[in-house]
Amino acid sequence: MNKPNIVWISTHDINPDLGSYRGIWPGAEYALTPNLDRLAAEGARFDRAFASAPVCSPARSAIMTGCFPNAIGTMHMRTKAVPPAEVRLLPQYFREAGYYCTNNYFTDFQVDVPPVVFDDCSPTAHWRNRPDKDAPFFAAFHGMTTHESQIYLDEESFQRATTHVAPQDRHDMAAAPLPPYYPDTEIFRKAWARYADLITEMDHWVGDILNQLEEDGLADNTIVVFWSDHGRGMPRAKRWATEAGLRVPLLLRWPGVIDPGTVRTDLVHTMDLAPTMLAVSGLGIPAHMHGKPLMERDGTFISRPNAYIYGGRDRMDESEDTTRTVRDERYRYVRNFHPDRSPMPHIDYPDHTATWAELRRLRGEEARQLACGELPSLLSELQRRLVAASKPEEELYDLEQDPHETCNLVQDPESAEALATLRRVLQTWQDRIQDMGMLPERQLMETWRPNGQAPVTATPTVSLTAEGATADCETPGASIGWTALPWQPQEPRKLMDRVTGSPGEDGRIWNLYTGPVRVSGATSLRFKAWRLGFTPSQEARLEAPLPGRAPHSYEGHLQESKELPL
Repeated sequence: MNKPNIVWISTHDINPDLGSYRGIWPGAEYALTPNLDRLAAEGARFDRAFASAPVCSPARSAIMTGCFPNAIGTMHMRTKAVPPAEVRLLPQYFREAGYYCTNNYFTDFQVDVPPVVFDDCSPTAHWRNRPDKDAPFFAAFHGMTTHESQIYLDEESFQRATTHVAPQDRHDMAAAPLPPYYPDTEIFRKAWARYADLITEMDHWVGDILNQLEEDGLADNTIVVFWSDHGRGMPRAKRWATEAGLRVPLLLRWPGVIDPGTVRTDLVHTMDLAPTMLAVSGLGIPAHMHGKPLMERDGTFISRPNAYIYGGRDRMDESEDTTRTVRDERYRYVRNFHPDRSPMPHIDYPDHTATWAELRRLRGEEARQLACGELPSLLSELQRRLVAASKPEEELYDLEQDPHETCNLVQDPESAEALATLRRVLQTWQDRIQDMGMLPERQLMETWRPNGQAPVTATPTVSLTAEGATADCETPGASIGWTALPWQPQEPRKLMDRVTGSPGEDGRIWNLYTGPVRVSGATSLRFKAWRLGFTPSQEARLEAPLPGRAPHSYEGHLQESKELPL
């Protein structure tokens, strides 16, 4: 069986608000999404797919490692974790297997991405750039169109951001399907209509990528996966360990293997994508991955890969909180470890958005009603819970009867059995993965970086043998890269690239070392090692043997400002 190509198309901050989820997710029929609806019709639609965290960095770290964030230290928004030595980023496994791996362009995996993970991680990265047109590829495209920030643009900027949404396709805010936990105000209706417009704009972008596969004659041998990192970028969704915070669209097309119109109702984590892609490509699944493969090598779906779905919320920027949740086929259980803290704490970034400000304004107006001896009347009791000073220690919701999670059943005698079961299941899971979110973050940081000093990856040991140049690194979990290119000056990385961990390095292309290297005509080879969360190693340079001289190796360091002489 030939190795399939893989294209990942991901977006930010949406629930299953696509036309193909009509009748499955409340209000899904509102947004216009013809290209994604076609993708769903041509492959499989997963009706119950969930992120591992309700915010981008932790959620993406799970997808790219196949591991629960709170098991590898990537649960806080944001951080630079030091995962266990065995943890790798998914594309590296494909690159080791001969795939051409690209990312266009967003990373945000909670670690600095080593340059050996992708052949190209840039705004121009594309499968079309691979030197060998017969090589299989893993190409990831991460769009920013639906990010929460775009909902709140000024009018002129929003029109520019949605140029592919025709006037007749603009969403009428009067028809916005607001859930009951939002106040029915113009600000929320406008935000919801804009959210849908952005989804339609994003759908056009997805259509372009699908058309490019068709143009290149690659669609029939390419697995296409579409996903969102987590739920919608509004209150009680993004940053909340709720159904709206964690439920996402997941579509998978594999022509000739997956029957068109397939619908899967299994409980799945988006974290399961990592082992699934390895399985269907005939590559081994590392034992440390927590994700479960959703398919066999031949494309046969695995029934009920997960009995339960887990998630959690940890520090959100400057706001410290800890929540864990587990969901089965019917119920969601939530454990709030800081019930004395507000469900909607002050967080500088979202507090500047119109929907967060609207909730704050209405609650402030209600305080003034109280000051005048009047009963608060601007928010419902459900809406008021969002901006309350505290929250329940435990929550339980029957999602079949209550999809918006409005009625907490913790005190309901008829739900006592479900409560006891899920309470036990959650604790067992936390114990099994040794939940790092239970540790004070400062303690964790000190473990990773004693006295604030990051550990340094050992410099590779290199030598020239009859098989070619070989390299080894004594740091457990390190990956080695090699290049024949000399050091090149490069512009410093932008702040956002540093925050999201985009590879910068020195402008050279680093090949992933997988065995002895033979490079014809090279006067020297340079080797370097990376371990996730560590400072990269110094470089080792190996000179090609000159006439009359024996091959030799040594460790050398390339300074930031100048090249060492050969």
